[in-house]
Amino acid sequence: MAGLTTAPAAARRRRGGRRARGAAGHRPWGVAPTALLLLGAVYCLFPVCWVLLAATKSPSELFSTPTLSFGTGFLSNVEQLFAYRDGVFWLWAGNTLLYAGGGALLSTAVSAVSGYALAKYRFPGRDAIFTVLIGGILVPAVVLAIPQYLLFSKFGLADTYWAVLLPQILHPYSIYLARVYAAAAVPDSLLEAARIDGAGEGRLMARVALPLMTPGMVTIFLFQFVAIWNNFLLPFIMLGDDGKFPLTVGLYTLLAAGANQPALYNLILTGAFLSIVPLIALFLTMQRYWRTDLSSGAVK
Repeated sequence: MAGLTTAPAAARRRRGGRRARGAAGHRPWGVAPTALLLLGAVYCLFPVCWVLLAATKSPSELFSTPTLSFGTGFLSNVEQLFAYRDGVFWLWAGNTLLYAGGGALLSTAVSAVSGYALAKYRFPGRDAIFTVLIGGILVPAVVLAIPQYLLFSKFGLADTYWAVLLPQILHPYSIYLARVYAAAAVPDSLLEAARIDGAGEGRLMARVALPLMTPGMVTIFLFQFVAIWNNFLLPFIMLGDDGKFPLTVGLYTLLAAGANQPALYNLILTGAFLSIVPLIALFLTMQRYWRTDLSSGAVK
């Protein structure tokens, strides 16, 4: 009897030992993805850390102190940046907020409505429209910049705020994301139930579909906001008045002037660091709207 009771226990111990050795043998492969992600994070965050450290240095410290050391001139740099040309930095920041905030809001609204229509309605030419949108994703923005400038010049809109805002509203990739999310997050049965209850199509979209699409809309808004905030080529081509420049083009003009005035390099680095802060704050405040539960809106 003793042999009968101990044999299964010994077998279980042997199997457990093999599993432990197998897990230990596969552990290096399990660590590799984490190490790769950490390496990518360091690669992406190192320039941000460098800008932060460089923005704290005075003109005399910028080229004479170690790269990864703090300086003592951050407050002085900020004060000089805000006073430069009667506070033109604030004008550039306001323009950037207008372009990024207004363009991202309009683009999100257009993308949500278009994606919902392409996902939930059957009409002639729907597949052709979606194919054209997919093709639009493959066209680089740099290819469209010159034709857009010529078109806006013909209508007298070059060197205006509209020349930067309007091209950002219709974004093929955002419409594609909205269509994919609407197809997954908005059940057809829920729409049919609302129609049976007498809801019109407009109310159906506003009260049923859009609440379910909120996480996807937040994603589209963030992507568009960051893309427009960091956009350089379009405003650089469209605008000639530096009073309408966003931060990207404004800081570039400072960089060009810095070739003859090295003291401006500190202002450029400080302005670059301050231009990153709103993006960080935006992600921290809006990440709570990202939900993985696609039916959370239906429960509400």
